[in-house]
Amino acid sequence: MSGHSKFANIKHKKEKNDAAKGKIFTVIGRELAVAVKEGGADPANNSRLRDVIAKAKANNMPNDTIERGIKKAAGDANSVNYESITYEGYGPSGIAIIVDALTDNKNRTASNVRNAFTKGGGNVGTTGCVSFMFDKKGQIIIDKEECGMDADDLMMTALDAGAEDFSEEEDSFEITTAPEDFSQVREALEKENLPMASAEVTMIPQTWVTLSDEQDIKMMNRILDLLDEDDDVQEVYHNWEE
Repeated sequence: MSGHSKFANIKHKKEKNDAAKGKIFTVIGRELAVAVKEGGADPANNSRLRDVIAKAKANNMPNDTIERGIKKAAGDANSVNYESITYEGYGPSGIAIIVDALTDNKNRTASNVRNAFTKGGGNVGTTGCVSFMFDKKGQIIIDKEECGMDADDLMMTALDAGAEDFSEEEDSFEITTAPEDFSQVREALEKENLPMASAEVTMIPQTWVTLSDEQDIKMMNRILDLLDEDDDVQEVYHNWEE
């Protein structure tokens, strides 16, 4: 795990313009709605909802916005039913890409995702064509500057709570867990009042690929930008080492 920090990328995402922040809030709003419909509006009895709330807080979503989203999902029987769907495919030079979406219109989403791949010189593949190149893991990133706990103490706290791995990067600490242990590890760190730059179950590439051709880089960014603009797209995972 050690050696590839997501933290610089996270900071870059957080510093994007207000439109990007609006997109993040839209994404999390849908996740809140799905979590409430699946397990109810009480976070104490709904671990998935607790995880989404933690993700919302890591992205600086205001508490009243979170509470409004939960109340809306709990009180509106006619609210939109979102369906989870995953696409896999290839970008320039065989870069592996996974797209997670929540949609109320699968045809629209499939068309938009296919269009993004095509315009960037890639193509959508079959289910399983690239996911075997990734490991599904819980991942928690803590900014060193905001962490008041000694590195060794933090490592022991994380490992005692059930974390699989702990690595120290230049500007951050990275904790990884099995997906099923993510919630308990995150909650143990929350009890220590540790601020998290990111806390989510994610897909981590087993190997990273660099692009040297300027046209390939331009096309890959085109795919990512188009997917980022699509409100149905929740997460995009890839093995491009930017």
